[in-house]
Amino acid sequence: MLNYIAPSTVEEAVRILAGASGLAKVLSGGTDLLVQLRSGRIKPDLIVDIKKIPGISGIREQGGVFAIGAATPGAVIGECEALRQAWPGVVEAANLIGSTQVQGRASLAGNLCNASPAADSVPALIAARATCVVAGANGRREVPVESIATGPGRTSLRADEFIVEFHLPKRPPHSADAYLRFIPRTEMDIAVVGAGISVTLDSGGACTDARVVLGAVAPTAILVPEAAAALVGRMLDETALAALDQAARRACKPIDDKRGTIEFRTKVAGVIARRAAVIAYKRARERR
Repeated sequence: MLNYIAPSTVEEAVRILAGASGLAKVLSGGTDLLVQLRSGRIKPDLIVDIKKIPGISGIREQGGVFAIGAATPGAVIGECEALRQAWPGVVEAANLIGSTQVQGRASLAGNLCNASPAADSVPALIAARATCVVAGANGRREVPVESIATGPGRTSLRADEFIVEFHLPKRPPHSADAYLRFIPRTEMDIAVVGAGISVTLDSGGACTDARVVLGAVAPTAILVPEAAAALVGRMLDETALAALDQAARRACKPIDDKRGTIEFRTKVAGVIARRAAVIAYKRARERR
């Protein structure tokens, strides 16, 4: 028998998870979890709905640092103008999760903890140096987003832990991000390849810092330091783009499936990384 509990505090949710017998699943947005339940892919004994916890949904900003509640719907993220201005790549990635209707429920925490290699929001969050606050029986800890997924459908979270919120750092001047993906259709599909890129430029337009992250080309989203190194210290010229392209391709460890071959995904990773870099650079040059 499947049990359902909707705690009203973080502490209560942790106690319930810690004391659960059998498989317990956290309901944040539910757009992945409910599909998996109905298909019989997973058969949990307990659903812990965290949406009634105060502050678990919503966006706060203080001194340029953003806190996004774990259950904040993508639709709310897309409507936050301050967040769109500071982190356009994160917002555009979050808003690619599902349809307009799905956006009313889909959350960053659900997208991350579902641990799909093709999750759209994850490369953008990693590129942004986002962290997440994790609550559990041993208290709270703040960890980089890239530390959560450990493989397809697997995370580093203990059975008593769940994500409370995400933190996005303050933006330095002349910095911006971008996220792009390739899908077989024009919408309503999952990424064959995704790329999140964040850059900071000096006053002359040369890159002083970069983060390059690829999705759907390995068991988890991958941070590619070699691709970032191809941009740092350079203007965005063809030499830098070519080096970025090659570094992105070398980092790929994709699979063959009906949606794309290893060769195709590897080539597209370089192309998508180049295009995302161009967008991020253009945005960064326009920022003060």
